[in-house]
Amino acid sequence: MAATQSYKLGLTAKILIGMGAGILFGLLLRNLFPGSEFIQNYITDGFLHVIGTIFISSLKMLVVPLVFISLVCGTCSLSDPAKLGRLGGKTIAFYLFTTAIALSLAILTAVLIHPGNASMVTENMQYSAGDAPSLAEVLIGIVPTNPMKAMSEGNMLQIIIFAVIFGFAISHVGSKGKRVAALFEDLNEVIMRVVTLIMLLAPYGVFALMGKLALTLGLETFGSVVKYFFVVLTVLFVHAFLVYPLLLKLFSGLSPLTFIRKMRDVQLFAFSTASSNATLPVTIETAEHRLGVDNKIAAFTLPLGATINMDGTAIMQGVATVFIAQVFGIELTITDYIAVVVTATLASIGTAGVPGVGLIMLAMVLNQVGLPVEGIALIIGVDRLLDMVRTAVNVTGDTVATVIIAKSEGEFNEATFMDPKAGKATLEEAAADLTGNKG
Repeated sequence: MAATQSYKLGLTAKILIGMGAGILFGLLLRNLFPGSEFIQNYITDGFLHVIGTIFISSLKMLVVPLVFISLVCGTCSLSDPAKLGRLGGKTIAFYLFTTAIALSLAILTAVLIHPGNASMVTENMQYSAGDAPSLAEVLIGIVPTNPMKAMSEGNMLQIIIFAVIFGFAISHVGSKGKRVAALFEDLNEVIMRVVTLIMLLAPYGVFALMGKLALTLGLETFGSVVKYFFVVLTVLFVHAFLVYPLLLKLFSGLSPLTFIRKMRDVQLFAFSTASSNATLPVTIETAEHRLGVDNKIAAFTLPLGATINMDGTAIMQGVATVFIAQVFGIELTITDYIAVVVTATLASIGTAGVPGVGLIMLAMVLNQVGLPVEGIALIIGVDRLLDMVRTAVNVTGDTVATVIIAKSEGEFNEATFMDPKAGKATLEEAAADLTGNKG
């Protein structure tokens, strides 16, 4: 685990250094050479613009393949019709329900607190949004008439619907479907490696984006980004330590305090790795041996949750969407907010449990409601820290759902749940094995 923490924290440090260096670089040039055409033409609109735009483009490049491939893989995992019928339906419904709650809470909080400031936008960042489609048009447009056209145009709602249908069909055509599913699993590994490679460029992209912002925007910009950061952080904590405990108590009658105490190690591990998938072995061990969930429930709901349940990411997307709209002075309608909730809830199914994917999904949500993807530049500098926190929220949500579903299915040992010493040795062994595998 130490090696994993070192790598993840190292990447965080690099991104923070890139952000700080970019801000200092931009402010230094801005104050030393005010009004310089050379700086404007060759640094702001030249070097920094090119590097920053390439990084943003690389994020946008991954949206369609990442959503389609990972969503097909997630749907294929529901190969057993019995699980798909009751356990699968119950699990998916609960995950989507909590994601919708997270998005609604995030949007409401951002609208009330108003972290964005339209005065942050200069002439170089002006953006004029087209007319937003009506709710009826959004609903009609969900089903693609041409899936290939939907992919080429980046229509994510249509891609998501097609991927779900395609993945469901794969899981129901026997041995041929298994071969196709295996191919998609391999493709998923490849696309995840591409995501990793792109994230290695993040410090340089952040440096360029923050440098350009410092050259073009006032100091109040960074104050607003700090406000955005704390709004997201507040909603994450409310969701993790208020919404989840209330749902646990309401649907299972179990003690939220006991649950939170037993989840601390998993939450810390998730925070250090910033990856739901990397945390999965520890999450499963905790659910089974510390919380009393039967293996056949935990082995199904937790891997599925690591694939489709991204409440923390949804919270970031909700706040960021409102924030970027406020920054660019774009008025979002009720229909737009509904579209954000629906799009981001469905997109959570296609959000892989690895660091940095949330920004790629955010680009899709912004496109869906006609907001400029370039607005990601405003928040990317602080996103890495938020990524670590929201991963902890994600695994907490996965485990809450698992406990509730296990209790409802009669596959739950309440004595184990109430025993404060239950499973401690098992969890330590799992962490040690994982460290050995990573090391």
